[in-house]
Amino acid sequence: MKQELIQKFNEIYGEGGELKTYFAPGRVNLIGEHTDYNGGHVFPCALTIGTFGVFRKRTDRTMRFYSVNFPKAGVLTGSLDELKPRKEAGWSNYPVGMVWTFGEKGHPIDTGFDMLIYGTIPDASGLSSSSSVHMLTAVALRDMYGVEGVSNIDIALYGQFAENNFNGVNCGIMDQFAISMGKKDNAIYLDTSNLEYEYAPIKLDGMKIVIACSNKKRGLGDSKYNERRAECEEALAELQKVVDIKALGDLTEEEFEKYKSAIGSEVRMRRARHAVYENQRTKRAVEVLKAGDVAEFGRLMNASHVSLRDDYEVTGKELDTLVDTAWKQDGVIGSRMTGAGFGGCTVSIVKEDAVKSFIENVGKIYEEKIGYKADFYVVEIGDGAGIWE
Repeated sequence: MKQELIQKFNEIYGEGGELKTYFAPGRVNLIGEHTDYNGGHVFPCALTIGTFGVFRKRTDRTMRFYSVNFPKAGVLTGSLDELKPRKEAGWSNYPVGMVWTFGEKGHPIDTGFDMLIYGTIPDASGLSSSSSVHMLTAVALRDMYGVEGVSNIDIALYGQFAENNFNGVNCGIMDQFAISMGKKDNAIYLDTSNLEYEYAPIKLDGMKIVIACSNKKRGLGDSKYNERRAECEEALAELQKVVDIKALGDLTEEEFEKYKSAIGSEVRMRRARHAVYENQRTKRAVEVLKAGDVAEFGRLMNASHVSLRDDYEVTGKELDTLVDTAWKQDGVIGSRMTGAGFGGCTVSIVKEDAVKSFIENVGKIYEEKIGYKADFYVVEIGDGAGIWE
């Protein structure tokens, strides 16, 4: 594939100069949803699908962008002298946001570049295609421009900064951290309150991770994501009047039940309850996985989906149909929505010999109920972003 992308790069931009290649994965979160901006724990892993990029430095201040996935958009251009989001810039607002962030963090990029990307992550699926492009751009800028003293954790924080302050999505740190710090055959148990993390080996003997993409398109910026975050912040402020906490993730289930009457609305109470209970579920999930109890891990995945459906209300009929149908299939250990919700994907752990029938049955029922097809991906856990050797 690398040679094909290099050939395409030369077709689009012309030959010459030193070409550099990079890769940034997508990610899936196994459990711990909508906890990352609530000071809780998450448990994501990097995937072997992701965004592949070919780059070349320029001598002027022009940036040019081309996506093999969106050929009709053609070559998009930007300038180092005008680093601001523009509607007509489309997907290139993500790499431009990263260039802007490098400047904001004291590492201004002094010359432009040409960039060609090809993504194997379904667009708007909830597997973090936007964060993958951010991290791809970050590792490319660090390498091409010889930026020193910027670690992979820094790069993750840069990605969150760009999403929050350039692209207008009030996201947490999970996506960028998983993509930047991913490790083959491991998930990352991350405490988002202080960025303490550990790698946890994923040993799924005789089982596979299957992702189902609902194909319901959604945009994070115009979804109810920011609304949910605001509801949690308000609930936190109400709880802080009666208990000394910095984040909802500081509470146990028992403490939450003790103090929840301080929350002035039933809706905000349910939002906060999800954040607290999901955080505790994630802690238990990692413990049982370390103990080799995949069946209990699956039950916790299922409970996570119920909470996201009933308390957080971010699932919708598409994701619920995929999960409800998955729960009824032979060989399914656990299934839940993953990502921000409102469309996107589910993640299921399925016994290897049942994967084929799982995809056929869930796919058939989903198309009958929803009216269009879902796409299925049997995925492997891979390494984080870096140079594409």
